[in-house]
Amino acid sequence: MPIDITMPALSPTMEEGKLAKWHVKEGDTVSSGDVIAEIETDKATMEVEAVDEGKIGKILVAEGTDNVKVNAVIAVLLQEGESADDMTAAPKAEAPKAEAPKDDAAKAAPPAKTAETPEPAKAEATKTEAAPAPSPSAKAASAQTKSAGDKVFASPLARRLAKEAGIDVAAISGTGPKGRVVKSDVEAAKSGATPLKAASPSAVGAPAAAGVAATGMKKAQVLAMYEEGSYEAVPNDGMRKVVAARLTESKQTVPHFYLNLDCRIDALLAAREQINAQAPKSKEGKPAYKLSVNDFVMKAWAVALQRVPLANATWAGDSILYHKRSDVAVAVAVPGGLFTPVVKSCDTLSLREISETVKDLATRAKSKKLAPHEYQGGASSVSNLGMFGITSFAAVINPPHGTILAVGVGEERVYPDKGEIKIGSFMTVTLSCDHRAVDGALGAEVLGVFKGLIENPVMMLA
Repeated sequence: MPIDITMPALSPTMEEGKLAKWHVKEGDTVSSGDVIAEIETDKATMEVEAVDEGKIGKILVAEGTDNVKVNAVIAVLLQEGESADDMTAAPKAEAPKAEAPKDDAAKAAPPAKTAETPEPAKAEATKTEAAPAPSPSAKAASAQTKSAGDKVFASPLARRLAKEAGIDVAAISGTGPKGRVVKSDVEAAKSGATPLKAASPSAVGAPAAAGVAATGMKKAQVLAMYEEGSYEAVPNDGMRKVVAARLTESKQTVPHFYLNLDCRIDALLAAREQINAQAPKSKEGKPAYKLSVNDFVMKAWAVALQRVPLANATWAGDSILYHKRSDVAVAVAVPGGLFTPVVKSCDTLSLREISETVKDLATRAKSKKLAPHEYQGGASSVSNLGMFGITSFAAVINPPHGTILAVGVGEERVYPDKGEIKIGSFMTVTLSCDHRAVDGALGAEVLGVFKGLIENPVMMLA
């Protein structure tokens, strides 16, 4: 019988993706392992291979289609001896529910009501608890959002998340089958990526919108402040939506605190110059490698996490994970967002290996060719804006990481030394810590170890 080809999950958290390109067309014969399509997520573009052999009988999702749900049928594969006549009608994401016979209508009604909408009494109780005295404007907004007799189709998880966020699920535009509200719709509403239905200035203060209002102004409210034609509205792509949602979540749920130090890097710069000068050159005179200051920073931070293992930690709800390896992510800017590919066991790599690994990851990140395992995991990150002349900054922690080290530009500064005025090269680093996993004294300790390694780079080898 025909085999359904479904949208694959390229990572544990993936819920939908873009079918970027088909490598086959209807009628083509494929074998197991053949690349048949390219799937694009917010982080990567991955090739999809056929798992069975046969002939492509029907392509159900055109290339270039966005927001294709995981496990949705994208094509049908015919096996040997089968033809298009053997295919049933195109599969649907959710089949319509059969109507109950008239004689059983009274029995069927209560379960249906419980599954689709809360009981009136419970709904009223919820409203009373959330808002003892709703204002007329709030009532008006609710009336606009949900007209009499309307049913709200939403998954149980979406309902729970909406309730926890203080959002009326009826105000959320559903993108699931038949307009069903799913988890991603609630998250988009929480982050402000999609506006709520019937959102109006008078309803902003209503309890139902309080949870969303706290995440930022809605699109309609922002646009109302500017003269029409004075701007260009560019829709956010998947990457920007995910970056916005994750960083909003980080600042709202992760208790950040910040520590900063000035590191003298004269010895580091001298060592870097000496190592680069010894690099073998090709016939064209191109050196085999060229270390950057960031390569030293990555190495020093990875070693520091090994020497202060309690700081190599991530928060996991009812426990703290203390990591045995120094898997350090490095922030890479790409058009429309950023990646944080992870350098695994960074402390065990040489400076040259770190340099080559980071360059490879950064190159493939900019072309969205990273595999999920290359940008997931890790316990800490390094973000360096020194190349842009930034003196210092405080970076936002990338959950579930416990820390992120922000690195500023190396520059000459005047400093006192035993009553004398001298000039040296310094850079400022700022460590952002998740206070749930890393306390102040512990953050200060690991940052002090890092400073010692940066100022005496030979100690990275000790």
